[in-house]
Amino acid sequence: MKRFATLFAGLAVLALAATTASAALRSPQITVLGGGLQGYLNTADGGINAATDQNSAQSWAATVSNNSTFTIQVELSGNAASNALGLYNAGAASPSLYQVFPGAATTGWFAVASFRNSPTRVVVNLFDDTAALQGTTTYLGADRNNFGFYINGTAGTYYTQDSRNSGNAQALTYAGTGLNAGQWFLCFEEQIGGDQDYDDAILFLESVNPTPVSKSSWGSLKARFR
Repeated sequence: MKRFATLFAGLAVLALAATTASAALRSPQITVLGGGLQGYLNTADGGINAATDQNSAQSWAATVSNNSTFTIQVELSGNAASNALGLYNAGAASPSLYQVFPGAATTGWFAVASFRNSPTRVVVNLFDDTAALQGTTTYLGADRNNFGFYINGTAGTYYTQDSRNSGNAQALTYAGTGLNAGQWFLCFEEQIGGDQDYDDAILFLESVNPTPVSKSSWGSLKARFR
């Protein structure tokens, strides 16, 4: 059985949290083979149909906090020895890869990634499964307003944007339901022409919105936390 990657994003200041932007369903929906992804979603959410609830979101923006923080815990795929996971600028023609987890990371490792300004950057702190710090990396130029996710392994590098994969969908996005409403599941297939199970790495996203994002007034933001 393949293991999963889970991304818990968003420890941003609550008073600055933005309303989640909506996005349309993907059209057409992508065929998902096997029961692994549906089984995971049943356990993690309970209200998502893997075959019919695929969202069109392929790139993301952090919420209005300039200190938007992501905590990412990894459960690795079948190619755990070589798969790496990270971020990239979705608007760049040839984006740099901002690695979060190296291929050497094992189950239980986690990272805290924070977008910062002056200069524009993302700071990644990597920890092992005992919470021992393994290193801190700063990537200059990371765009908190338009970024995607990638998976890199023996079969190549694939992105959340279909256009970067020769038109192939290598990642499927699902909107959370119930207690997960306003959050997102991002599910990777690690190679083109693979088994199409889309359970090679699964990320759970908080405090991010699909781009373009919706706008919120300061009054509506404050009202959410009264």
